Amino acid sequence: MKFKEGIQPGIFQYPAKKRACQVFVILFLNAFFSNQIHAQTTGKLKVVGKITDSQTDTPLAYANVRLFKLVDSVFVAGAITDETGSFVVDITAGNYYALSEFIGYKSNYKSAVHLTAVNSPLDLGKIKLAASARNLEEVTVQAEKSTMELSLDKKIFNVGKDLANAGGTAVDILTNVPSVAVDVEGNVSLRGSGNVRILIDGKPSGLVSIKGGAGLQSLQGSMIERVEIITNPSARYEAEGMGGIINIVLKKERKEGFNGSFDIITGYPTNYGAAANVNYRRKNLNFFINYTMSFRNTPGRNYLYQETYRNDSTFIMERDMHSKLRGMNNSARGGIDYYFNTKNILTGAYTWRTSKGKRFSTLNYKDYLFSTANPTGITTRTQDETETEPNAEYALTYRKTFNRKGQEFTADVRYLDNWENSDQYYRENVYKPDGSPSGIPFLLQRAVNYETEKQLLFQVDYVHPFGKDGKLEAGLRSSSRDMTNDYSVTQQGENGEWFVLPNLTNDFLYEENINAAYGIVGNKFRKLSYQAGLRAEWTGVTTELRTTKEVNERKYANLFPSVHLTYDLAKQNAMQLSFSRRVRRPQYNDLSPFATYSDNRNYWSGNPDLNPEFTNVFEVGHIKYLDKGSITSSIYYRHTNGKIISIRTVQDNGNSYTRPENLGTEDAYGAEFTGSFVPYQWWKLDGSLNFFRAITDGTEVDQSFKSDTYSWFVRMTSRFTLWKTTDLQFRGNYEAPQQTPQGRREALSTLDLAASRDILKNNGTLTLSVIDVFNSRRFRSITEGANFYTRNNSQGRLRQINLTLNYRLHQAKKKAKDGIDGEF
Repeated sequence: MKFKEGIQPGIFQYPAKKRACQVFVILFLNAFFSNQIHAQTTGKLKVVGKITDSQTDTPLAYANVRLFKLVDSVFVAGAITDETGSFVVDITAGNYYALSEFIGYKSNYKSAVHLTAVNSPLDLGKIKLAASARNLEEVTVQAEKSTMELSLDKKIFNVGKDLANAGGTAVDILTNVPSVAVDVEGNVSLRGSGNVRILIDGKPSGLVSIKGGAGLQSLQGSMIERVEIITNPSARYEAEGMGGIINIVLKKERKEGFNGSFDIITGYPTNYGAAANVNYRRKNLNFFINYTMSFRNTPGRNYLYQETYRNDSTFIMERDMHSKLRGMNNSARGGIDYYFNTKNILTGAYTWRTSKGKRFSTLNYKDYLFSTANPTGITTRTQDETETEPNAEYALTYRKTFNRKGQEFTADVRYLDNWENSDQYYRENVYKPDGSPSGIPFLLQRAVNYETEKQLLFQVDYVHPFGKDGKLEAGLRSSSRDMTNDYSVTQQGENGEWFVLPNLTNDFLYEENINAAYGIVGNKFRKLSYQAGLRAEWTGVTTELRTTKEVNERKYANLFPSVHLTYDLAKQNAMQLSFSRRVRRPQYNDLSPFATYSDNRNYWSGNPDLNPEFTNVFEVGHIKYLDKGSITSSIYYRHTNGKIISIRTVQDNGNSYTRPENLGTEDAYGAEFTGSFVPYQWWKLDGSLNFFRAITDGTEVDQSFKSDTYSWFVRMTSRFTLWKTTDLQFRGNYEAPQQTPQGRREALSTLDLAASRDILKNNGTLTLSVIDVFNSRRFRSITEGANFYTRNNSQGRLRQINLTLNYRLHQAKKKAKDGIDGEF
């Protein structure tokens, strides 16, 4: 479903004279099996009408209409317009006044709405809204923060006016989306689960493929329109992703004429960037392009303390690391929409991204005996890495709609071509305990890593409505992906010649083929909606280590059912029950045995022998609409077999190896609450709380690999409108401690501040943000084993200060010609 002007169903604005508040509140739940959205009331009479643009007479989809009692102005019921601008409000007989609203337009009041059983359905006729002087529809992703819509199987968060995100990346945005957490390496988790499927515009993308979620660090936040969180996906989605799916929807306009928004960014530590999101629409052709450029020099630091026990002695090692990553990122996404007619649209798109980085790290090691205060040895190691990562994506999409509302056919084909080249030099020097030169010659090593990825994806989907609210869905999907990793580690000998280090050089090949088919049926009986589906997937994965001739082939077929039930309660309430089966297939990074070598005492690698893990997910959700906000709550349960967890082992010499392993089972229980509240027109609060218990049993692998943890995390955003064009925002996060099968993760808390002001006749917005005011975003953990104890303190990004200028260039919509609709 395409949302006009970046507006989600259920969002409204205050009257024009109060619009400086810019406070939006979710009103109503989007009905699940038709494009018409009805208020949840017990009345049987109806008020109908249509909302249009006063100048062009263009229908305004997803505009709000609300009815209030005439006697005391108490809100009673409301609705959202469909794609034709029409609305239906179910309500009891009485005297009301109607308020119609749409972002960027002045509000419209209709008084003396007298509804009786005789005149029902009462037609209010065509309600025309005039564009506001401030052109709020031109505001980009910085417009409104994480307003949420609960639908049958997903939640939608408008990136919106979260001021602190200005000048940030996709990782910064995800960090502050409810239910989502991002660690120091950029790895994304959802409700405490690290196995999350990340999609761009509903499809796999080179922006996240090779590096997983960490690749999002080069995607500028100004390209993002909204984030969709699908905690319990239905059968229409691929089964990958135990924790759920995060779908990042990029910005794209289809308005008539030339439209655009532009960003200029500067920050400290070094953060310079620019972005442009523009489109040009004329008749049946629409051209769109997004371009971003950024240059960053990001400092980081990490401290590790480790005790190793052997021969009744304790050996201590301290490692202090400081790094700087200097990188230039460019990305462009462009395409053409061709409208054969109002019901047939062909879209061709090309996405190009390149990242060039230079990382320099210094690692200082100090070795001690437990009984001594002074080090027994000091070692310094430096890493000098040059990295290039170009990505390209080609996509062709055809969409056909039919005369019957809701019936459509979609076909999509896309090709991903990505590669990454990393060249690293390491220099190591050994010193005496007092810090003087030891006389031992320095060590010079080199690690070369060349990775490629090519993926071809075909997908077709068909939706066929039946009856009043029924719907049948079916689809086919075929994906073929080939990845390679040619890596080697060499060392310079005393004679100056380079030789290969054993067990650190190989050529890894990964081939994956997944074919899938699904079917879904849904309907609605009075207040009860249901959706049941089944997805079948056939998987073939082959890995090969060419040098050592190790081949591992896996072929398996699985069924993935899903069920969603929704019951509409009285007085603006709705409840939802869902079940789905999910899979986590070991991905490229999980299987690749290439070991990181920047720290030659602590190695991280994949495990070619990993097997998939399977999860059954149950969830009950509830939403309550208030006069001044909304509250959603859910309880969930996940049972996982073959749980994949990173396990750390330490050898007698103190060197550690961390790689993923299949443990036994995990049972996770949780409760989540998300709310939006507007105490006053100048003050808005958004918050979320997630509490969960996770029981992990890996005793079949090792008797010590088990944990039973209770943990929680909370986020709160408070925004104030100080003057007509000035906003101030505070945002706080807290993540409680959590037990792991090998230890525990410590608590984490952060505070962000931001302020924005509209300038340049309200066509521009200047935003100042301070991310992590107290430099407290530190990931601290303790890991223990039979022969070791390790404490880690890592900060991948220090306090960041950004100043962003957003300028909006807009041309008012022209009246559609030849029956071509500007949205679909």
